[in-house]
Amino acid sequence: MTRDALRTALAEILAELGADDAEIRLEQPRDPSHGDVATNVALALARRLGRPPRDIAEDIRARLEARALPGVAAVEVAGPGFLNVRLAQASVADVLSGIVRAADDFGRSDEGDGEAVLVEFVSANPTGPLHLGHGRQAALGDAIAALLDWTGWSVSREYYYNDAG
Repeated sequence: MTRDALRTALAEILAELGADDAEIRLEQPRDPSHGDVATNVALALARRLGRPPRDIAEDIRARLEARALPGVAAVEVAGPGFLNVRLAQASVADVLSGIVRAADDFGRSDEGDGEAVLVEFVSANPTGPLHLGHGRQAALGDAIAALLDWTGWSVSREYYYNDAG
């Protein structure tokens, strides 16, 4: 079960409730006892739907459970109307298995679609002393360029050597 599948199911349910354009924010709870994924969508829709948020959350929970989403172990309503989703262990294991299969390519994407991007970084003045800030900026610039490369951009790196003075 992916977040996309949960988001799609929630969007369908919200459309049934008359809130098809509602923003669905899925978050990882800070406290693991609150599940694997949480949303406050019922709280956000209370005024618009004219119902108490906890009632909306209970309605959404019942509709999610009726869909029997694969990979979802439980959906719980907490507090004033938060929805906490617990993933099945097999679903988590599938994600971990996918990470292992991807090996060194895990996290790579083609989002940049090969489009050219230029990353300019560092400008150390050779007439003065080098300091930690120069090293930090060099590392930061190279890290940004590496991340862009990792996500499919055609990256050119420019290291400026400031020879003024």
